[in-house]
Amino acid sequence: MDEKEAPRVGAAVKRRRRALQLTLAVVASRSGLSVPFLSQVENERARPSRRSLELVAEALETTAGELLAAAEASRTVDVVRAGDRTPGMPAGVRSLVRGRHQLHALEFTGEQDAGREFQHRNDELIYVADGAAEVEAEGRAHRLGRGDTLYLSGGVRHRWRATEPGTRLLVVAVGDHVEAEEQ
Repeated sequence: MDEKEAPRVGAAVKRRRRALQLTLAVVASRSGLSVPFLSQVENERARPSRRSLELVAEALETTAGELLAAAEASRTVDVVRAGDRTPGMPAGVRSLVRGRHQLHALEFTGEQDAGREFQHRNDELIYVADGAAEVEAEGRAHRLGRGDTLYLSGGVRHRWRATEPGTRLLVVAVGDHVEAEEQ
């Protein structure tokens, strides 16, 4: 099985392991695979071979077929239309991804509170779709125009403000509920 055909079963493996209240170390011991490899599988950073998947399934008291079926059932394709609004979000803020996923994306339109400081545990990318913004991070001010991006690693304190009317900013990040690992 080549890389393109290898299954993406990380979420299914993690759900099953947690349902059985097992640690990665226990699954590693039962399967003969390493904890780092199993962690990479669960976080979709590695894809198991057919044999590895069978070993993991056996360690999780299930079958490779059941893990594959659970993985297929959890795949999502969802379109968020330009006019869609996100309930519970303040005016000018719209979620670009529905539900709780590894990817978190928000669109900010118009003036936002420049005084509010943010600090997220995971990485974040800020993209200016229209207008201009100023982002203060690590004691420096970064002026961004249309099409510019700013990358912030997890833990960086920052704040931003629109500097032109009609500014539209997209913020894409690893979801806070996901434990991102350094490479």
